[in-house]
Amino acid sequence: MINLAGRDILHAWGRFVLTGIGLGLLIGVTLSMAGIYRGMVDDAQALLGNSGADLWVVQKDTLGPYAESSSIRDDLYRSLLGMPGVARAANVAYLTMQVTRGGADVRVMLVGFEPGQPGEPGYLVAGRPVTRNHYEVVADVKTGFRLGERVRVRRHDYTVVGLTRRMVSAGGDPMLFVPLKDAQEVQFLKDNDALINERARSAANPQLNRPGVPGLLEAIQASQASSHNVNAVLVQVKAGVDPEQAAAGIRRWKHLEAYTRVQMADILVARLIATSARQIAMFLVILSVVSAAIVAFIIYTMTLGKIREIAVLKLIGTRNRTIAGMILQQALGLGLIGFVVGKTVATLWAPFFPKYVLLEPGDALRGFVIVMLICALASTLAIRAALRVDPASAIGA
Repeated sequence: MINLAGRDILHAWGRFVLTGIGLGLLIGVTLSMAGIYRGMVDDAQALLGNSGADLWVVQKDTLGPYAESSSIRDDLYRSLLGMPGVARAANVAYLTMQVTRGGADVRVMLVGFEPGQPGEPGYLVAGRPVTRNHYEVVADVKTGFRLGERVRVRRHDYTVVGLTRRMVSAGGDPMLFVPLKDAQEVQFLKDNDALINERARSAANPQLNRPGVPGLLEAIQASQASSHNVNAVLVQVKAGVDPEQAAAGIRRWKHLEAYTRVQMADILVARLIATSARQIAMFLVILSVVSAAIVAFIIYTMTLGKIREIAVLKLIGTRNRTIAGMILQQALGLGLIGFVVGKTVATLWAPFFPKYVLLEPGDALRGFVIVMLICALASTLAIRAALRVDPASAIGA
């Protein structure tokens, strides 16, 4: 029995292969979209893991330092150290900002940490840790900074002394680690012109500049030039202690919000990137529909070009099931070529994306099954057209 699918592919292999490559590029985009979502989730998990914390203590009625603004006093960690089950507590400050490198802006998350405490970089791939109280920085390699390079952050220059890897925010922005005092100054202190104007306002305010109260104005102006706020306190609990139990005590007695790792992961994944996830899901659906339409059109067109051959097969007694199987083989072959091309190109271009793209084997397997199903469904239009062919047309004029 003549294999119609193999015969047609051999006689028009160029068109078939080019169609498979075009379909493969579309499948590659689809796999990349799924990889972008996986990368966003992995970035969120990496952020939590790199912090080294079991609990995030933040301002009451807020979702924490990653999802929304939080500001608490930097002396609260002392009282947290006295809470049951708490082993370590350290202040940390986060700020997403732009820094300049070679005339171009680089979007980063600035992290203020205390050396030797939760929140510091977990490891270095080059250089050394921050050892000075000011103007040294450890950068993620994704920033493009090199050891010894000078980085301008607001009013001061910082020297890159160490490099780390996969230290990113929930949005995929690389991190810059600086001493806590520097991060507090960058985030919470006003610039020099604003401070001068604020001092002038304070001096002109009779409530703050009373003649009979010496030193009052100076104390107020000194408070305006310093900052004692942080975004969160990272807490590590003692071995064997349930983090949720320790968090409940902090919420009850300290009037602060305390989130466990599971709760913070839910905030990052289910809330912070939920909109992006829905948008990616919509793109996946659209790309699947477009892929099905392309396969259906190509297979239908190729089937219409073989009407006389199909009529001859029917005339010599070929069963409809055999003819349908031939067309289905052609559609599945097109899908197989497309998937191989798509998986290859997705793997090749994934490292060049601005954000991390995580291509998991499980997603590839599910993608292969979906592609085969789409191709099988798309072939039904061509199969219906083939089964309606009149055998008499094989001997017609």
